[in-house]
Amino acid sequence: MFESLSNRLNDVFDRLRRHGALGEDDVNTALREIRLALIEADVALPVVKDFVNGVREKALGQEVLRSVTPGQMVVKIVHDHLVDMLGGAAAGDGLNLNAVPPVVVVMVGLQGSGKTTTSAKLARLLRLRERKKVLLASLDVQRPAAQEQLAVLARQVEVACLPIQKGERPVAIAQRALDTGKREGYDVVILDTAGRLHIDEPLMLEVAAVRDVSHPTESLLVADAMTGQDSVNVAKSFAERVGLTGIVLTRVDGDARGGAALSMRAVTGRPIKFMGTGEKLDALEPFHAERVAGRILGMGDVVSLVEKAAETIDREEAEELARKLQKGGFDLDDLAAQLKQLRKMGGMGGVMGMLPGVNKIKKQLEGANIDDGMIKRQEAIISSMTKAERKNPKLLNGSRRRRIAVGSGTTVPEINRLLKQFQDMASMMKKMNKLGKKGLMRHGIRALLPGGGGGGFGR
Repeated sequence: MFESLSNRLNDVFDRLRRHGALGEDDVNTALREIRLALIEADVALPVVKDFVNGVREKALGQEVLRSVTPGQMVVKIVHDHLVDMLGGAAAGDGLNLNAVPPVVVVMVGLQGSGKTTTSAKLARLLRLRERKKVLLASLDVQRPAAQEQLAVLARQVEVACLPIQKGERPVAIAQRALDTGKREGYDVVILDTAGRLHIDEPLMLEVAAVRDVSHPTESLLVADAMTGQDSVNVAKSFAERVGLTGIVLTRVDGDARGGAALSMRAVTGRPIKFMGTGEKLDALEPFHAERVAGRILGMGDVVSLVEKAAETIDREEAEELARKLQKGGFDLDDLAAQLKQLRKMGGMGGVMGMLPGVNKIKKQLEGANIDDGMIKRQEAIISSMTKAERKNPKLLNGSRRRRIAVGSGTTVPEINRLLKQFQDMASMMKKMNKLGKKGLMRHGIRALLPGGGGGGFGR
């Protein structure tokens, strides 16, 4: 989502870092470019003005101008202001689950913003990470099949959903959900309210009535990051009329410019608590202002990467792979398992986006033609091999490769590239056993880059 803004800011910072010393003109020039970058990213003008003025005040201080590395000091000041704009440390606190159960969470927003799917994603996250017993309830009697949709999603994320009673109105549904939550010992009750295509009085009155009867601990606005400044206006209206405790941004994996995310906290005074990073039901993660600021400024987000790895990597499989590597064994089944694991972590793009300094090698990565579609084709190639072929790739002569190409819907050159990549990875694994962690970082990244000895994913 922040790719364009990130590229512009990093260009500015690269020029600043090349200066041995900074004068007032250098800082003002950089701030003008930062201001343009924020405006182009669709950040609200009052927010841009406050941001630039705050950075200017600190960046022109003697501490920066006399610093040994003034360019780095300016980057740090921008980073700190960006964190504040996104909500500061409080943005990563998540939901308040310390209230007397059942904790009531009301989901509000416009139609099409992703409220129903986000409700199910949040229920899944609370069940798995917080070990909470969650009840979902759909109050949407406006949209056809909305209640049935939530019931289906509830089954998929393995949480309970309030049974549907035809003709029941939203306030009555909310009251029944609360009664059920108390009677059956639920920790959290999530109320998915109806939306409209635009802000209107009936919508606001309905949400206010649900709020009054349910007394929610959390009122979360689900806002589509793709709608730009309009979503900021929606957030402001809900904050003023209904009251909000936080915001959930959806579709942050899209090509939105990111200005809505940067503006919402400043406009509403409410933190962004979660962000939807994809269509799958596991694609919801807590919003951490410092981590997102790090991604925008090209500093990476190693903490989130480690957390995602811890959630998706099977410990027993990892230990078995480590034992095989120590013995010098690494076959195509192992490569397939690693490719599958990579997709579960968000694909190559998702992983690389969290690594520090990736912006500096972006052209190399683009030249390597790294994409998740190629990873799926590589998995198909391996799946089309026999067990013996996966264990011993030396068996793969010309006729076998042609058979695999037909079976996997690929070409022989693609199979050749995969086998070259496998051979390079196997050699790299042997080197890592000798070199330790430093070797892992150096050779592991080189293996993905063109001309780096690894063949490159999809090259």
